[in-house]
Amino acid sequence: MNGVTGCCPSVAVHVLWDFPAQGDGLAAASAVAARAKSLGLRIGSINPNVFQDQCYKLGSVSNRDPAIRRRALDHLLQSVKLAQAVKSDLLSLWFADGTNYPGQGHIRQRKRWFSDALGQVHAALPPGMTMLVEYKPFEPAFYYTDIADWGMACAFARGAGPRAKVLVDTGHHLPGCNIEHIVAFLIDEGMLGGFHFNDRKYADDDLTMGSIDPYQLFRIFHEIVLAERESGSDLPIAYMIDQSHNIKPKIEAMIETVVTAQEYFTKAMLVDHAAAAAARERDDVVMAERALKDAFATDVRPFLAEYRVSRRLPADPLDAFRQSGYLARAAAERGPRKPKAAGSYA
Repeated sequence: MNGVTGCCPSVAVHVLWDFPAQGDGLAAASAVAARAKSLGLRIGSINPNVFQDQCYKLGSVSNRDPAIRRRALDHLLQSVKLAQAVKSDLLSLWFADGTNYPGQGHIRQRKRWFSDALGQVHAALPPGMTMLVEYKPFEPAFYYTDIADWGMACAFARGAGPRAKVLVDTGHHLPGCNIEHIVAFLIDEGMLGGFHFNDRKYADDDLTMGSIDPYQLFRIFHEIVLAERESGSDLPIAYMIDQSHNIKPKIEAMIETVVTAQEYFTKAMLVDHAAAAAARERDDVVMAERALKDAFATDVRPFLAEYRVSRRLPADPLDAFRQSGYLARAAAERGPRKPKAAGSYA
């Protein structure tokens, strides 16, 4: 994917899924990092896993059982060491912790367990590493989750320490939520650390970026561009993709996503901020909105095609990937990893 887009030099990894389980995992992690480097890539964020094992079904760092809380914390601390081994400067934390029924858990006690664990993880961070705290209103827990929204994530991050920030997953919001408002607020508070980009129709659908609501994606980028324009510098934001491609071919869907991100970030940079500001000064709602709509309506694809060619990249990354025949070659080399399930498409 990076070969045809030229803008995806890092790959986020999942500790239990992407690193071979050998000893403390450090040697295996270093081998993975070396392999990535040989391909012109680097390891991005490190994602611990405290939700997969059966012992975590009632919680990880907020579990009533102190032995399970200790196990989860040890895994988080080990993930910090793995991040150092692969030269990653991002630790990305998402927790499935929550409850399904009223009375199942002591909410304030669970909050305190969380604060204590995140504080210990932050204390273990080496210089230059950032800890990202992700939130989600529901799933897999359906009564409440321990980090249910951006405000809770922000409070936990602030309590943990100065190198903890909030991670915004664009699919982790209730219907109708104004995500760009959250983004702008976190930017102003100095607490926006990163994104997991995807799109959704109903809940955490993890669909291709911009496939359902591209105007929302544009509005999010607009808030970032506006803040960077006013500050005169780029914001330290980690841009990541978190999607689940069960229908679309996975690599092609990722290329689609990257190209979409380029298109709508470029559109956001075309907003006439002077015109928008002048309209706001005279309370001209129509023309203030028009400044955004005009930029959103601009076709930036020809410009991006020329830009890619100027950097010796294919003008159309998706078409170049299809013409390369890579997918067929890779499939033939690797062979099937699991038997096809009869009557199932996922």
